[in-house]
Amino acid sequence: MKRTIVYSVIALLILSFCSKANQSKENANQVKRSLNDTLMSKKGYSEVNGIKMYYEIYGKGKPLVLLHGGGSTIQTTFGRVIPMLAQHRQVIAVELQAHGRTSDRDKDVSFEQDADDVAVLLKHLNIDKADFFGFSNGGTTTVQIAIRYPQIVNKMILGSALCKRNGVPVQFWDFMKGAKLANMPEPLKEAYLQVTPDPKGLQNMHDKDAKRMVNFTDIPDKQIESIKAPALIIIGDKDIITPEHAIEMHRQMTNSELAIIPGIHGEYIGEITTLKLASKEEDFVIPMIERFLDKSGKGKRE
Repeated sequence: MKRTIVYSVIALLILSFCSKANQSKENANQVKRSLNDTLMSKKGYSEVNGIKMYYEIYGKGKPLVLLHGGGSTIQTTFGRVIPMLAQHRQVIAVELQAHGRTSDRDKDVSFEQDADDVAVLLKHLNIDKADFFGFSNGGTTTVQIAIRYPQIVNKMILGSALCKRNGVPVQFWDFMKGAKLANMPEPLKEAYLQVTPDPKGLQNMHDKDAKRMVNFTDIPDKQIESIKAPALIIIGDKDIITPEHAIEMHRQMTNSELAIIPGIHGEYIGEITTLKLASKEEDFVIPMIERFLDKSGKGKRE
């Protein structure tokens, strides 16, 4: 497999061509400038299942919950697209256990626990039902929310989500067994330390994410097939997630659509480690997502 290995497919996003320090700083500055264009209406913490969960709210309208990738913060995953999404919706962006500004618990991270945490947070925010956009690890967490809490899910966008071990090349699992913090892309490390300047916390997040992936088990077919919420499944054509896996998810989720976008893992939303490619896929991907969220439920597959 070529060394364009993507580090966050669901735990840690590896891009071996990532980067010089000054370039990663410029990436972070681009994200900051994008977020400054949008007025944040609220940010804060909520006590959730024994941790303090950080969230940010932008815009007004129907709620859309954003769930970031592994090893990431709100800004590293969604910084480029929050201003676009918040033009027409209330965006609730969350940082999950041990990531960014959210605290940790004396327990391994899991997609099921993340789903439980998000459900409780939304209850605290008095949000009964929402759309969800999860990327990479956040996409798998969104799948678990749809399985465990179907009543709170309206529609969902599953960006490069993993449901089965065969959804990535076999080399990925060998790599994860020997994952080291030194291999984590500099933009992700810098972003964590900017919001939580604790090197021990960074190491802890890395190790917990790596362990989660090493121990990842398939989501049972019956659980995937039980999902009735309309879903838009998105991957890049050079993603770490294989097209075959995305197609199988599409077939198993009755009310789903599938989009394969040119580019690597996360490039279609301008994820921070892809910024140096100077691509603009988000300029057509976000309108596509908005059309999916806004359209009626007519024409569902049976």
